[in-house]
Amino acid sequence: MSIRHTLVAAAAALLAATPAAPQQSAPAFDPDRMVETVRTMTDPWFQGRAPGTLGEQRTVSYLIGRFQGLGLEPGGPDGSWVQQVPLLHTRLGTPSQLELGTPQGKVALRSGTDVYLSTLRSDDVARVADAPLVFVGYGVKAPERGWDDFKGQDLKGKVAVFLINDPDFEAVKGEAAFGKFGGRTMTYYGRWTYKFEEAARRGAVAALIVHDAEGVGYGWNVITSPGGENYGLVSKDGSQTSLALQGWLSHELGDRLFAMAGQDLGRLRKAARSAKFRPVELKGVTLSAAIPNAHETVISHNVLARIPGSARADELVMFGAHWDAYGEGKPDAQGRIYRAGANDDALGLAGLFEIARRIKAGPAPQRSIVFAAWTAEERGLLGSEAYARDPVWPIDKTVANLTIDVMQTAGPARDVVLIGKGHSTMEDELAAFAARQGRTVTVESLPERGLFFRADHFSFAKRGVPVLLIMGLAGASDLVEGGRPAGQAWIDDYTGRCYHQACDAWDKSWNLGGAVQDLELVYGIGWDLANSTRWPSWKPGSEFAAAAGNRGK
Repeated sequence: MSIRHTLVAAAAALLAATPAAPQQSAPAFDPDRMVETVRTMTDPWFQGRAPGTLGEQRTVSYLIGRFQGLGLEPGGPDGSWVQQVPLLHTRLGTPSQLELGTPQGKVALRSGTDVYLSTLRSDDVARVADAPLVFVGYGVKAPERGWDDFKGQDLKGKVAVFLINDPDFEAVKGEAAFGKFGGRTMTYYGRWTYKFEEAARRGAVAALIVHDAEGVGYGWNVITSPGGENYGLVSKDGSQTSLALQGWLSHELGDRLFAMAGQDLGRLRKAARSAKFRPVELKGVTLSAAIPNAHETVISHNVLARIPGSARADELVMFGAHWDAYGEGKPDAQGRIYRAGANDDALGLAGLFEIARRIKAGPAPQRSIVFAAWTAEERGLLGSEAYARDPVWPIDKTVANLTIDVMQTAGPARDVVLIGKGHSTMEDELAAFAARQGRTVTVESLPERGLFFRADHFSFAKRGVPVLLIMGLAGASDLVEGGRPAGQAWIDDYTGRCYHQACDAWDKSWNLGGAVQDLELVYGIGWDLANSTRWPSWKPGSEFAAAAGNRGK
């Protein structure tokens, strides 16, 4: 059913903005068509689009059909539409044992309340037996910054306990960590994925992060939303992580746990901001757990479509969004069981289809254009990471990756939010095209949340491909109606109520004027690059510059 949307004059005027290589007769982006896509993809028939399920099968078939209907060619291996992504899928059940041993006696832990746990091992029972806990601060080893939180600490058979974010997240002037890791801007060292990887490299049997909503960027409800389920890439050699369990301690339990060991977490937080910090064994505190683990290897799929280039077909520009969401969960207040991700990221896919429709309606681009619908983004960027490890199209011929993930639905804006300032010249492209729309660029307001590391473009940045991410959660947009306070209210409502929850659903209050503006930017930048000989580059000081090698030279 067609849904009418009111777009103010500012949003309509931007349609006149044209890229350097314009498509004079290209169709405008259609909000009604985008809504139809979202409502289709969030229908219960797709079962919340979890990887490795019947919902995936239906989703992949739908995506292929849409790309075929737009006249695109298959972009996968050997002329197929899909790239297989083998995943280890696990789900923890009800623990038969989950407790701390402490000097004051055993303390039973409530799964989902005191701790949130998952596993990426194929054991029938995720088991930890009387493993001692060691606090390793922020768990950072960064030789280039003269920083090592581990100081040779042996973690084999132990439980590593971390703080979230970087050592300078809370640092004040005069402390050793101040400015060492970009200030409030999170580096990859601050991400939970890095911390679990580092614990596994050191042979820990488990890894736990003390939850801090400000440091991680979201509340406990988001931490627990996967319900004990996890996914990981299946390694070709069959190797597995050393971590029997990985997860989070609630902030409240964190304070209690350290006190049980005769320690003060607040004092240790401050100590961890010094380069002299050394790991602290939480004496007398051990973790024991026995949790049944349902596990299987599933073959998931990236869906890839392509428009061949007319002149330099071996070079390509890539547009991407992820198709997966969180599948089935506990009923919400309205009885909805599917966490189908209307905005995260069915709306991004709707935008992807609109860009493909617009490009296909005009002359062929000079460079090829690949459209990627990724699997398992919500499980750790696994689909895009699998592609980047084994690319269908050469990474060194990939000019840029443009990713759409969560678009704001509160109406047209006077600005666009930049994520990852200082990394690449893609931010200059963004500024130039925003100016053509009469908009400005606002730098993300909460860089400490590390959004640059939390979407599929990051898999390409790590390999030296310049990237651009459009994500409505990065900062309050200066909305035409209501200004920045209204933009912040939209973020607060979405992240506070619906992010990764069943209520991330289409609503008749949606106004896609701002989403259309941002699609115009993404399309304009991608189309311009596809019709030029230009290669975006990394800026001096970016940690990804070294990975670029001789791309484009």
